[in-house]
Amino acid sequence: MSRAEQPSRRTVLAAAVAAAVVAGTGPAAADTATATDTADSDRAPTLLDARPREGTPTVDNHAWTTYADWRRGAAQGTRAVAGSRPGLAIGAAVGRVDYTDPHTGKTANWEYATWTSPVHKLSVPATETIASWNADTPAGTWIQIELHGTYSDGTDTPWYVMGRWAAGDQDIKRTSVDDQTDGKSTIWTDTFAIDDATTGLRLASYQLRLTLYRKPGTKLTPAVWRLGAMGSDVPDRFTVPASTPGLAQELIVPRYSQEIHVGQYPEYDNGGEAWCSPTSSQMIIEYWGGRLTREQLAWVDPTYADPQVDNAARFTYDYQYQGCGNWPFNAAYAATYKDLQGVVTRLGSLGDLETLIAAGIPAITSQSFLSSELTGAGYGTSGHLMTVIGFTADGDVIANDPNSASDPAVRRVYNRREWENIWLRTKRYNASGKLSSGTGGVCYLYFPAHPTARQRKALAAVGVH
Repeated sequence: MSRAEQPSRRTVLAAAVAAAVVAGTGPAAADTATATDTADSDRAPTLLDARPREGTPTVDNHAWTTYADWRRGAAQGTRAVAGSRPGLAIGAAVGRVDYTDPHTGKTANWEYATWTSPVHKLSVPATETIASWNADTPAGTWIQIELHGTYSDGTDTPWYVMGRWAAGDQDIKRTSVDDQTDGKSTIWTDTFAIDDATTGLRLASYQLRLTLYRKPGTKLTPAVWRLGAMGSDVPDRFTVPASTPGLAQELIVPRYSQEIHVGQYPEYDNGGEAWCSPTSSQMIIEYWGGRLTREQLAWVDPTYADPQVDNAARFTYDYQYQGCGNWPFNAAYAATYKDLQGVVTRLGSLGDLETLIAAGIPAITSQSFLSSELTGAGYGTSGHLMTVIGFTADGDVIANDPNSASDPAVRRVYNRREWENIWLRTKRYNASGKLSSGTGGVCYLYFPAHPTARQRKALAAVGVH
């Protein structure tokens, strides 16, 4: 998003949670909730201008990606597939279910198989957890991702649906699931969040469950290559310490403006004005060589420039959230391109970004700010994605900002101190003077399925494996 101080559902992570009935969590569950979008919260804050706790990690990344990983899980009808990119597929379906798509009203029967991960104990007991997955879902297939956890008080969460996803949109409409809570935690679109972190309650461990679906009587199967989650406990902070510049380097990344798409395909979140996330995703996908064929883009009006951005908007769109800004859906979209991986994580500093840029890995970052807080931006927003492509000799941030009037105007240079604060903080005041949340260093990372040794080292340095 880039419209001035637009509401973002991210801000509700700080809000008090109303009691709600958890949506169905079994393989056959169908969601009938309507979409909601919540404005910035005015919940009374704990006004701590906290500094990051030196020596204390704030993020735990874990993923299942290897043949041995897929063999270790509890399989019911799924099978591990070896090869250069090991994965999980349907072996023999264990049952059939009816699924009524809440966004079309159509009911269809599906065969399914499941895989449940081992329990992962978080090295950072988490206030928030975001799942990521990379998969191929041929026509006639789709997947569901669920999370079940244990709290630090020894009690368990329900099985929460983290997404119902397909690369296409002909079989089901990819969707998050609203109204999931147990009175201790809530799913906000794509994010598991502890309702009141001030109580000290945290998510101590979790399992992820995959359900793979296909049309009955076929041999079709999804292929899942990566499944994981990022748990975090980032301290409340309005400001973060200033970092020391350590890199002067710029990556050559394609430049795409979301603004030239204003009014196009309003069924996808009102068109380009709100397409910062898929526009940023497309920039990095093409940096890594991802391309679409003429046939794949044939549905786009031929008079539109950069039709691949329209395509990215369509195939990242979350029909429940009614937007293209679902973080895991963007990462999953990137991984539909040959030999790419995508994850959602949090980074702790601009030094982390410098480590990635030095290895040739750009990043998509999420931030919110007033127009007065970022010199040269010319706008304020409660949620906006941009692509960091490098640093100047003075250490300032070079970003491809899709909220620009044209493709050539996308490259921007932003003041280092201003930029790192609006990206890494977790608390801020919005244009109305009310308390709002910040993203605390959230970013998407897209990188090769087979990274170089240097790239692996850089990713490992920021906790991604």
